[in-house]
Amino acid sequence: MSNLPQHSRRKALKSIGMAITAIPVVSILGCNSADSTNETATASTGTSTTAENTTANTTDSNQTNSGNWAVGGTELITDNFPEDSLFETTSACTIALTKSTTEGPCYFANNASEDISTGLTGLPMMLCLRLVDSNCQPLAGYEIAVWHCDTQGVYSGDTSNSADSSRFAGDFCTGGDNAAEQSTWYRGELITDSNGRVNFKSCFPGWYAGRTIHIHFSVKNNNNNEVISQFCFSDEFTEEICTTHSEYSNRGTQDTPLTGGRDTVFSSDYQDFQMEISQNSDGSLLAYKTIQIN
Repeated sequence: MSNLPQHSRRKALKSIGMAITAIPVVSILGCNSADSTNETATASTGTSTTAENTTANTTDSNQTNSGNWAVGGTELITDNFPEDSLFETTSACTIALTKSTTEGPCYFANNASEDISTGLTGLPMMLCLRLVDSNCQPLAGYEIAVWHCDTQGVYSGDTSNSADSSRFAGDFCTGGDNAAEQSTWYRGELITDSNGRVNFKSCFPGWYAGRTIHIHFSVKNNNNNEVISQFCFSDEFTEEICTTHSEYSNRGTQDTPLTGGRDTVFSSDYQDFQMEISQNSDGSLLAYKTIQIN
């Protein structure tokens, strides 16, 4: 796929995405999150720790450890998913209530397993999410869906087995790429466990023109949307991966960083949506976040 058609297609995609908005309110918890509206809530975190141990070296969302990042597929992830204590960043969770962002034009439902990579390669990534209520208590039995593009900024587009694909924008998302149109890569839906957790295996997404690197997510309860939003990553981290990792460096630095407020979704309040990250001992990426709903 040539760069020019992809960039032209992404400009159109960007315009569509700006027009598709979501109404609910979501609270996203991370280290040192800042208030982006006048509403805030404070509550204590839970302490459940039933997940298996991991040997991750945790950092805040603006830092990574030195050393090489893994290159390849999710089979290179040999560390266990982290315990719930990963999310207990402070003794009290101060949460900035933030409006949902856009769903975007590239969503369609896909009932995938824990591994949503479908064999693709990149920077292998654990994506760990925890859902809590207004009192920071875990919410079980909720459906969390995630979807994102591949290392080249292309979304998968095989909707043949999807129960909900009416809003999918076809070539705007796949660029007419044959492999993308026959695939469901980087899409998945899981049900939160008794600790409010879902854990995915994926690869760090690439970028396309007009948008910072991001991951879409939605939360449903009894098939009703609770929130639709997106996560992002710090400019420092995305620049590191886009310039030094062999699966991304051919395209260079993304054209729409968070700083400067040029991204049409996150604007200047991007800190509330920024993923916490660390490097696992196997060289894979650990990206994690707590989502709070009313």
